[in-house]
Order: sequence, then structure tokens, then C-alpha cells
Amino acid sequence: MWVHYILRLRSATRSFAMASAVMSSCFLFFLLCTSHAANHQQTNFLNCFLEATGGSSSSPSKIYTPNTTSFSTLFRSSIQNLRFLSSGAETPSFIILPSVDNDAQAAVVCGRRHGIRLRVRSGGHDYEGLSYVSFSSTDGPFAVVDLSGLRSIKVDPAARVAWVGAGATVGEVYYHVAAASPTAAFPAGICSTVGIGGQFSGGGIGSLQRKYGVSADNIVDAKLVNAEGELLTRETMEEDLFWAIRGGGAANFGVVVAYKLRLVPVPPKVTVFSVTRTLGQGATRLLHSWQSIAPRLADDLWIRALVRAVGEAPVNRTIEATFQGLFLGTRRATLAAIKKSFRELRVRAEDCNKLSWVETNLYLDGRAFNNTSVLLDRRQVYNISFKAKSDFVRKPISDKAWEGIWKVMMEAEEEPLVMILEPWGGRLWEIEDDAIAFPHRKGNLYNIQYIMAWLETEAAASTERHLTWMRRLYDYMTPHVSTNPRAAYLNYKDIDLGSSREEGRTSYKEASAWGRRYFLRNFDKLAKVKARVDPDNYFWNEQGIPPFAA
Repeated sequence: MWVHYILRLRSATRSFAMASAVMSSCFLFFLLCTSHAANHQQTNFLNCFLEATGGSSSSPSKIYTPNTTSFSTLFRSSIQNLRFLSSGAETPSFIILPSVDNDAQAAVVCGRRHGIRLRVRSGGHDYEGLSYVSFSSTDGPFAVVDLSGLRSIKVDPAARVAWVGAGATVGEVYYHVAAASPTAAFPAGICSTVGIGGQFSGGGIGSLQRKYGVSADNIVDAKLVNAEGELLTRETMEEDLFWAIRGGGAANFGVVVAYKLRLVPVPPKVTVFSVTRTLGQGATRLLHSWQSIAPRLADDLWIRALVRAVGEAPVNRTIEATFQGLFLGTRRATLAAIKKSFRELRVRAEDCNKLSWVETNLYLDGRAFNNTSVLLDRRQVYNISFKAKSDFVRKPISDKAWEGIWKVMMEAEEEPLVMILEPWGGRLWEIEDDAIAFPHRKGNLYNIQYIMAWLETEAAASTERHLTWMRRLYDYMTPHVSTNPRAAYLNYKDIDLGSSREEGRTSYKEASAWGRRYFLRNFDKLAKVKARVDPDNYFWNEQGIPPFAA
């Protein structure tokens, strides 16, 4: 994962565990009513939720307020981007921890009735923190629905399907699928602590995307709580809504509590490899070739590139490009495929490892791969702040242009930035761009993620310096990436593309600033689906999809 390449330069270790203490519903009610911050609106919401969920002093609480001793721990338990803890953003008035689907339904019904908006958090990796904080100018109260209690995984290896709670992490899905069948897998990302609720509904790119498409291409059913508090499945939600939640960001339309996944076949053992080259070893030439070769390789072969500046200026500063690959076959077949299509990469047998598919996700994440049970660990691995942006490249970038990019990257000696280049092609080019809401298909050679991390203990001025430098690099890349619009990937959310701060009042024109970049021509249809299922824009956020009726 990107963070391992960044944290070779700066490492931070500390993790927070979710508190096990629980507080009775009656005591929570007492705290809220006696707090100076309590008001009639919040009291009514809490009372409504407790009544709807059968809350009592004898049962564990499913709702927490800032007066609860465990609130802060629960709030921080899965926040992966710590800059939002000191950003001045509004924090929730409630955290709701559903244990059954009805709890999510109660949150929606009571929230609408009493004017408490919801934000939905699955794994806490929202790049701009919009699943757990608010930048609204109205400062209205809101609740975070934390789905971590809804993470059951039921795998049917014979039917090659799995029902998965939306609060499960990618690592938990991988572990349980592999335990049920060593020849079954699911196409998703590499970072194991990412929650599936967000990743799958935004697309879900990863090492199997060229063979089987993105995660959203392999969702065959879902359970969603709509703006009326109804629990719907694919059969009852209508196809346009099911289309929208596969790539359009499900939190724009409701609360997805579970997905049904189509599992895909993989060999019992596959091959992974990694080779690193510096500028002096021909990294620029290799990367130029990779742009045209990687999208056109056999779809069993996936090769991505991770690029960063290393060394001290001015003498030892250089660019390092690491090429990571996965082949759905033997080591011998891997070497033969690379020799045929990308000989200049010069992958050797000793660069390769024969692993099970589930082990490859740890390998590609830069972690020890001999203990797959670590995939079940949901805790934060690093306490860092970060900023990311994304692009899609449709024409190869020239050697000369890369040299200019290297110059910019090497000027920022203290900025630990990584560019991650993910190849397109294969199945991604075969699926039509409007088959589901995820639109990034044929014509793209690869996706770029620019990501930079820094320690949480650094000053606010340092944060601003990092953000400024990231924006400078992004601006420099403008001539080399997609245009009209300059496309972006929803799961690499970027508030710099535009945002609305007036709660519930985002206009279609305003949202087009980011909507057309995330969703291209699918934005219009998404806004029309929104108008049908959530005309009052109850599920609002700063970069949401507004309702629009033609």
C-alpha cells in the first residue's frame, strides 16, 4: 500500500482500540437532557431512536453522545485521516452503532422526523472525512451511523456468492472467502482495513480489475435503507437505484447494510513479483513503455507502478519506480508472459513469489504474508494525516514530460509523496461506461493516485504546506491527463474539486463541478435517480449528488 512507501521516510505508530464500555440507554438519556448543549430536537431524536430499537437500561447501548465516556474513543476508532480531528470541522451529536438492520432503519426514520441528518461510516477511510465530520455552514446537528457492527460474512462456495455486511473490511472479506474456498476471490482494493461500504459503492479498483472488473461490477444484490426508512433489496428498489449504488456512492441514496457479491475463480497458487528501478537504471524509459504495455497485457497479468523521489539533495536525489505485478498462474508462465510482452522490465525468477491469492494482498501491501489472520484486524495501522488526488491518463506521457514531473517531485525534498499508477485494459475496457454508475472504462490507459502523508503531531502550518505542494503538483500534471472533464475517482475524494457548504441546498449546477469529474456522463442519471428516491436531499454531504428532475 502507498503508506509503506511514504513511511519509509516518516513513520508513526500508535493505534486506538474501540472501548468496550457500554452505557445504558436510560443513563444516556439523562446525560443528554441535563447537558447544557442538549436541545429539544436532539432529545426527541434520541427518544424516538430508543423507542424504535427497544432501548432499555438492561441492554447495551446502540447510540452514544459526546457526554458518554466512550464517545471519543468510538469516534476516533476508525478515523484514518487525522487532520480532520483538528480541522475545525463539526463533529457528530450522536454515533449510532447498529447491530441489526432495523437499527439503521430507526436512525433514518427518527433522523428525518426530528431534523437530524446522517453520515454513514464503514471503515473510516473517507479521504476528506465526510463520513464522520461536517463542514456545513449551518452547523446543524448530525449523527454518524457507524456500520462496524454489521459485518457478518456468509460465503456459499458452491454458488460462488457471499452476503457481506457493509461494515466489514476488505481484509475480513478476503479472509473469509479464502477460508471457504482457496480458489475463490473477490476483486477489491489492497488496503485491508478499508470498509467495503464505501469502497464497493464507489467502484473498488485492485489487482483483479483487469480480469474481472471493479468491485461494483461484481455486486449482484444489496440491502439498502432508503430515505423513507424502508429496507429494500434489488428486487424492491428498482434497477435504477441498484445501478446508482454501484459506483455512484451509496451514501448519496441511503444506507446500504449488506451486499451480495459474485465471487470469481482464481488458481490455488498465483505469482507476484516486485522490481525497483531508479533514474540511473532506466526508470523513465520503463515507465514510458509501461503506459502502453500494461493496459494491453493478457488480462491474467496486472502490473502497477509506484513512483517516489528518494535520497538527499542535490547529489543523491533520484526517482524510484517500483513495478508490482500479479499473474494468475505459475512462476514459469509469469516469466514467459513478461518476456513476451514486457521484456525490458527484466523480471527474474528470484523476484517472484508463489502465494495463495489471499496472501498476495498482504504482499502487495508491503506486509508479511505468512499470517493471513492479520486481515481480520480492523485497527488503525498508522496515525497519520494525508491528502490525495487522482487523474486518468488517456495518452502516454512522453519521456520529456516525465523528466519535468521528476524535477517537480525532487524539488520537494521533505514531501513524502507517492504516485500510484494502476493499469486499465482487459475487462475494464469491455464493460460499457454506463453499465453501472462507475464510468471510467475504455479509453483510459491508467489511473494515477497522488498521495502524501505526514505525522499528526506536526503543526497546522505544516499541514497547509503539504496541501499547497500537493496542489502544485496536481496543477503541473494538467497537460498530461484527461480533459473535458479532468476525470477523478470517487474513492479518492478530493474536496478541491468543489463543495457545497449550505446543508441540503446543493444545486445541480454547483454539484456539476465535482459530479461530472467523478461520474462523467452518468452524473445526469444519478441526479435523476436521486430526485426519485431522495427528493428532499436528506442524504446530503458537501460533495453529494443533488436531486434533479428534467
